[in-house]
Amino acid sequence: MLGESDVRLTAWVHGHVQGVGFRWWTRSRALELGLTGYAANKADGRVQVVAQGPREACQRLLDLLESGQTPGQVDKVISDWSQPADAIAGFTER
Repeated sequence: MLGESDVRLTAWVHGHVQGVGFRWWTRSRALELGLTGYAANKADGRVQVVAQGPREACQRLLDLLESGQTPGQVDKVISDWSQPADAIAGFTER
């Protein structure tokens, strides 16, 4: 259920982030924060993270993605904030 203050974070994570447990780690952090969405491998080697929920929780997830404490090696994170789209059930790996 989306609340009035909910946002959608789309983050493109660049670096060595595929095949290292990055999506699983991201899913675990997002669920701890009560977010819904997904983490998906892209053909060019990036991981796309889409998270919906309270802005504070989405910002915390973004901070974690940029923390240097993730699996693999994150070189940069490009983020985009928007209004939440249709509700997403759970947080999945794609």
